[in-house]
Amino acid sequence: MKKTDPPIIVEELYDNSIDEVWKAITDVEKMRKWFFEQIESFEAKEGFETSFILNFEDKRFTHLWKIVEVKLKEKIKYRWRYQEYPGDSFVTFELKSLRNQVKIRLITEVEQDFPQDIPEFKRESCIGGWNYFLKESLKGYLKK
Repeated sequence: MKKTDPPIIVEELYDNSIDEVWKAITDVEKMRKWFFEQIESFEAKEGFETSFILNFEDKRFTHLWKIVEVKLKEKIKYRWRYQEYPGDSFVTFELKSLRNQVKIRLITEVEQDFPQDIPEFKRESCIGGWNYFLKESLKGYLKK
């Protein structure tokens, strides 16, 4: 992912209340069930910082998150970086009620290039990951 790339935008509809969807993306216990089970702590408040380690194949990815904006049940935005690699980005979850559904619009914006020689940082990998998280993992979690 590079700064010159356009933002990645993924949208999905959920047949749930805004409260249920908001809790799924901000309550650490719920996040562990559909997002990253390694998340140790999370609070939906500006300035909150957390980190957790994800090992994949022979690589270590220490996720470094800092919450930069919160609008209750509307939007949460965090800075998303990795301890071991250069690169910096923002991830924003925007929620909108639509009759009996909730729409999430996820936006990933790169502020500093990530290494292009690591497959996990390729744009296609990021798009695939967000599609999986929103359209399969979160959707399946919320259907239970």
